[in-house]
Amino acid sequence: MSTSRRQFIKQSAVFAIPIIIPAAARGADGNVAPSNRMVVGAVGWGMQGPGNTTSTMGLDNAKVVAVCDLDKNHLAAAKGKVDEFYKNTDCAAYSDYLELMARKDIDAVTLAVPDHWHALVATAAAKAGKHIWGEKPLARTIAEQQAIVKAVQDNKVIWQTGSWQRSVDNFTKAVELVRGGYIGEIKEVQVGLPAGHHDFAGTKDKNTVTAPPAQLDYDKWVGPSTMVDYIEARVHKNWRWHYNFGGGQLLDWVGHHVDIAHWGMNMDNGGPSEVECAGELPDANAMWNTCTKYRGELKYPKGIKMTIAGGHPDIAMGTKWIGSEGWVYVNRGAFDASNADWKRFRVLPDNMRKAEIYRSGNHFKNWIDCALAGKPTITPVETAHHSAIPGHLCLISMLSRSKVQWDAAKQEIIGNPEAAKFLTRAYRSPYQLG
Repeated sequence: MSTSRRQFIKQSAVFAIPIIIPAAARGADGNVAPSNRMVVGAVGWGMQGPGNTTSTMGLDNAKVVAVCDLDKNHLAAAKGKVDEFYKNTDCAAYSDYLELMARKDIDAVTLAVPDHWHALVATAAAKAGKHIWGEKPLARTIAEQQAIVKAVQDNKVIWQTGSWQRSVDNFTKAVELVRGGYIGEIKEVQVGLPAGHHDFAGTKDKNTVTAPPAQLDYDKWVGPSTMVDYIEARVHKNWRWHYNFGGGQLLDWVGHHVDIAHWGMNMDNGGPSEVECAGELPDANAMWNTCTKYRGELKYPKGIKMTIAGGHPDIAMGTKWIGSEGWVYVNRGAFDASNADWKRFRVLPDNMRKAEIYRSGNHFKNWIDCALAGKPTITPVETAHHSAIPGHLCLISMLSRSKVQWDAAKQEIIGNPEAAKFLTRAYRSPYQLG
């Protein structure tokens, strides 16, 4: 006996077992459906890791499911933080970032590792198809940065740099005024960065050679860098004060205030043509050997002069553009300008917006939203690369004690082989950047 399709459906409905789909899966009751959510892993739990992970977990369309760190104490703290937030014990903990990257269910990663590990971890993440939140500076050398850019582009992943000032109102307003032509033609840019060393970890007095603690895989922590004796004061958080691992205040901050300077100059994909920098360098064998005071003079297209300085009172902390018809200055929590009227409003009124710039009110949300949509973030990898290059070139000028000519289009140093040697660094075996 044959049964029509309509009769079959009608009869089946009488005997069907109801299928209950959880609200979280449907996206009902305020929950976000898994198809509209990024599954995230967090690599690194030192200074930036906790804040980055907390900010990511606070988004409705992201969920952190795994953490990774070489220090067992950090790893336990990371897992505990994630489990506490989600009120379960589901967070996976890894000591090897490659194991985390191998998980097919993880869509994106936040990276908060020391500078000397940026390139290896970031390129591995890109090749694994993970969308990436990466810290500034983009990497420890220009060559490493170029490798990261290529990996991100080749694998078509979405990158967001932790240059979060681009998502803050006073910086956006400053850039809109400058890009809108309110100060006329830009003549000069001043960028003030910190000087000296700051004891972030409170370990400055722990400055003698000791055996590494049992909870830290120190050999792997040193990774591609030259092996040096373990000194607690130059590992967690304070690694940035030793050139074996970081780039001092100059490279630590170039991705913030020079990034904003470039944004206002419409120079996100450009750079200087000439750099000359001098600084006060401790002995190369000092516990902390990064420059404590520095000043660089840079030449940009259209005759624009940029000064990058740390420890010089005539250059205020932050970014200042000086034009033919006025000036604008911005810093964290500060805004000033030659026109007092510009200081009256928190955001630029619509009728004053003459320049089309990318606007974001939340740096982490911008990253996740863009990753889901497959669109560029407000601080993509190319921008991070070009924002950090002036700092790298200033450091190269100091270390080579020479003026550096830079071809921004070819991304190479011209006519100075000694300076060009600092574009890259040798990797300790068996590590390779490929």
